[in-house]
Amino acid sequence: MIALTWEPVVELATGLALAWLNFVTVDILMGLPEAPGVKGAGAIGRAVERRGGDLAGGYFMGNIVCSPDASAGTLLASAGYWCLGGPHGGLLAALAVYLGNRLCADPGYAGTLGALSATALVTLYDRVLGFDPINFVAGMVLAITTIHGIDHPIASRIIGDMARRLGRGPRE
Repeated sequence: MIALTWEPVVELATGLALAWLNFVTVDILMGLPEAPGVKGAGAIGRAVERRGGDLAGGYFMGNIVCSPDASAGTLLASAGYWCLGGPHGGLLAALAVYLGNRLCADPGYAGTLGALSATALVTLYDRVLGFDPINFVAGMVLAITTIHGIDHPIASRIIGDMARRLGRGPRE
């Protein structure tokens, strides 16, 4: 008989919250809602706005679709940590994200910063809280889904509101 417990649910919810806060905060503070940073991000932002979304949130979404920003950095760092069994996996992922940003001609470092901060978070999640790092990875997949997989106009308005509260908004 299989015994069901709340422990995996708590771990997954904690991973989701930490990952979501990490990548959204890093990306907002690094200016993703302000302007299209890479080719294609402006078109996505304006398309989201035309469908009733927020332009700042649309730019945010466009930037993370078109270049490895903090969402990719958080996902890759947490997966690297889990696959390689420790912070060295997250650091290797941060290097890969840094190289990916340079290949995309991305002028910023949101992805690299997101990977480094995620490495610190998943290390605390694993070693301090004693949670299984795979639940952080799963939480990050769910975090990305809340931004890109459910409803673009609603998600863009949430991101746009957060961006304005943090003093960030469209420049064009």
